[in-house]
Amino acid sequence: METAGSEHAPQDVILLSVLGRFDLRRKEGETLLPALTGEAQRLLALLALRGRLVSRASVAGTLWPESSEQHAYASLRSALSRLSALGQDAVVITDNDLELSMSVRVDLDDARGLAHRLLEPTPDTPQAADLRAEAIRVLSLECLPDWYDDWVLLEAEEWRQLRLHALAALALVLTETHRFGHAITAALAAIRADPLRESAWATLIRVHLAEGNQSEAFRAFAQYREVILQELEVEPTPALRALLPAREAR
Repeated sequence: METAGSEHAPQDVILLSVLGRFDLRRKEGETLLPALTGEAQRLLALLALRGRLVSRASVAGTLWPESSEQHAYASLRSALSRLSALGQDAVVITDNDLELSMSVRVDLDDARGLAHRLLEPTPDTPQAADLRAEAIRVLSLECLPDWYDDWVLLEAEEWRQLRLHALAALALVLTETHRFGHAITAALAAIRADPLRESAWATLIRVHLAEGNQSEAFRAFAQYREVILQELEVEPTPALRALLPAREAR
């Protein structure tokens, strides 16, 4: 375990994953997840999601909210002491704070970077790699699915909103470059993540129309209308209807 100011040989890159599932491994190495206790996994996940220096008090209070302060600090000390060798390499500790080592690469950080490049384009972005099928796969991954701690759910929802907007932006960029197949895949990924999200269906309709497939656009509208009538008992908004060619949408 690293401590502030300690001198050590450069560490191999450590890959910490929170998208799709929790995982920890050396780059190019086998997963070492079985060597981590549940408390150690939660500690590393918290540091990954917060993405910054986190005080011991905040870590203890977040991971053990129902415990007394004394017991929460004891649980934190126990979790730190029971980290695997790889987990110890991944964490830097000071008297008051914890953070991930510089050798740790978190997949969520890379995914957020991808999303922001799509949503806030510059003359140099998006990059060519941002427009490949792998980008759609990454943006389709949930953050720590099946983890139900309050601090996880908040971060997971923030990522969900970001990735859904990024998938829509990606679909439109792919449409502009006439890569309609990938554009449709991106739009459908957003729909799978939230079938009631009208903006996702609007993106799909725009892609179909850009490709010249009016019948597919009307079919998508009809599918969405059926979904929200069944689930919410409401009609699509006039804005969505207005996307369709000039005939009555049924």
